[in-house]
Amino acid sequence: MTMISGGVILQIVLTSLAVAIVVAVVAVLLLRALRRRGLRAQLMVVASAGTVAMAGSVVAIGLEMYLSAHDLTILLTVIAVSLVLGLGMAWCMARTVRAWVEGFSVSLGRIGRMDDAVADAAASRELAGLSTQLAVVSAEVDAARAELVRLDSARRRFFAWISHDLRTPLTALRVLAEAVEDGTAAAPERFAGQVRGQVETMSRMVDDLFELSRLTSGAVQLQTEQVILRDVVSDAVADVAAAAATRDVRIVERGIAGPVLWADPHQLGRIVVNLLTNAVRHAPAGTEVVLSASMVDRDRLVLGVLDQGAGVAVEDLDRMFDVGWREDPARPAAGGDDGVASGAGLGLSIARGLARAHGGDVFAERTDAGFRMNVSLPLGVPGPAE
Repeated sequence: MTMISGGVILQIVLTSLAVAIVVAVVAVLLLRALRRRGLRAQLMVVASAGTVAMAGSVVAIGLEMYLSAHDLTILLTVIAVSLVLGLGMAWCMARTVRAWVEGFSVSLGRIGRMDDAVADAAASRELAGLSTQLAVVSAEVDAARAELVRLDSARRRFFAWISHDLRTPLTALRVLAEAVEDGTAAAPERFAGQVRGQVETMSRMVDDLFELSRLTSGAVQLQTEQVILRDVVSDAVADVAAAAATRDVRIVERGIAGPVLWADPHQLGRIVVNLLTNAVRHAPAGTEVVLSASMVDRDRLVLGVLDQGAGVAVEDLDRMFDVGWREDPARPAAGGDDGVASGAGLGLSIARGLARAHGGDVFAERTDAGFRMNVSLPLGVPGPAE
């Protein structure tokens, strides 16, 4: 076996290094020249650089070793075939990668168009992982967009209803003012009470809007103390008594005496008033609205407001707490002016918001005895509202 001297090995290394450097420089220049061209051309340059460097190094070393013409021809032929094959494989790989990237771009274009971005199982592991993440992001974007559309639709309906409900007392005030101005009123002094009633209706509506804004922004600060439930309920019943009498509805208390809890007495009273007002509005004449309290466990109670009205459909039991929700969008708020609620469809939303600020919640259910609104409240000191 012929031993190769160290000088020959060094010559081979230096020759190969020189050829590789030349090929690398040419490849970098080509990449810069092709930076605005398609991805396939750039991938072809990268994939071919190694093959060309190896082929060039073999040819250069063969020439330095003074091969015979016959051996050199054979070597060049083998290198040419290998180079063509390598370039062909590089072209195929570049085309495949380009197809993967184009598919990924198509998936990117589907985001936000309510379309599915499907992961490409045929792509490389890295691109397949990106496609899977893209599919998840696309689904989240679609869900967020659907929620945004729903909220925007609810906002539009809410402002339409608020405009309608504000317009009603304003129209009444204008009619009264015109009657006094034209001198057609037989007893103008009697209009003062009617004007005051319409102004109080608008004032309650504005108060509800302000309270709802504070709840939405998390600006409600509870002044909690130990509260006797019976006292809060009695005050709320007194506030709603006139409206109940007008509709021939009787309010009955069962099991209210006894429970004591930590709460803001003013805000807790507002919760009860809003739920009672809703029950009185929808209770048939001559029926009862039943207020009851029960312990769920040792540290939580449920205050129930039961009426014998028709209630709402099962699928609307949670939607009825949305701001401005009404069972029939084409129908104005039921019940007219009851002297307690604003009539703008905000009472239930405010009641749930205040209950959650106390660490509880409000939910509705259909029972054999009628339609029941429940306030779940902790007995202890409430934590910060979520």
